[in-house]
Amino acid sequence: MLSATGPARSWRLLDREIPLDRPAIAGVLNVTPDSFSDGGCFVDPGAAVARAWEIVEEGAAVLDIGAESTRPGAASIPAREEWARLEPVLGGLRDLPIPISVDTSRLAVAERALDAGAAAINDVTALRRDPGLAALAARTGAGLVLMHMRGTPRTMQRDTRYGDVVCEVRAALVAARRAALEAGCAPRQVAVDPGLGFGKSVEGNLELLARLDEIAAIDAPVWIGPSRKSFLGALLAVRPRDRVAGSVAACLAAARGGADVLRVHDVRETREALTVEAAISARKAPGPSRARAAGGQG
Repeated sequence: MLSATGPARSWRLLDREIPLDRPAIAGVLNVTPDSFSDGGCFVDPGAAVARAWEIVEEGAAVLDIGAESTRPGAASIPAREEWARLEPVLGGLRDLPIPISVDTSRLAVAERALDAGAAAINDVTALRRDPGLAALAARTGAGLVLMHMRGTPRTMQRDTRYGDVVCEVRAALVAARRAALEAGCAPRQVAVDPGLGFGKSVEGNLELLARLDEIAAIDAPVWIGPSRKSFLGALLAVRPRDRVAGSVAACLAAARGGADVLRVHDVRETREALTVEAAISARKAPGPSRARAAGGQG
């Protein structure tokens, strides 16, 4: 089943709670000219705002906005440029009915984003670039997502070798989460993300998905973002925009493994797949099958 068992769980961000009794969807909005899948599509603030409302209508629980590309090989941009891309979009989304997470690893950008109405920070460096993000989250109550990445976007795919990728990623996430808690964050504020595609080989990404229960055992909300990533392209030999089916399949596998928040470009397709699978799972009777209970056939 794709719903959580045991006590009700949630992810806290400011004065909101995202329930995690079943997987939630974070819709991706890149306001960049060079992101790997949708770079340039939403650079215009008006187009970005319109897409944000579409993401709401398609069923996302969170909107995740990024203004600096973190695709493999991407170079860093100045903080002022990152904020210049974000500011008009956040200004146009003041009345959005779902919370906004801003994909940034810069303290100055995160502070301005929270002042402009964002409710969470999605840090792809897991506090390595700016440890002050943890104190900011603690002070404001904003949600904090800590993602594993080896190196930087420019260097991360140069060495994707691990002894045991799941154990090493898990240990790094445990350490980053501990640092956030020591800075004053509440446990329910801090989510973790194994960082599919960030310093991992095709095999490493598949291993993380296959053993995601080991990441979920950290007992923190688990984000994951397989959407349109290059490992799917390697498996399917298709372009990013043609990886929807592969993305949905990876999301279903992640949900079964314990993922709480699925970060995706294709919100409607992912939501519909989760709805169908949940309906099927709800029909499963405990114990012997219904056929056997009724005497079966044969």
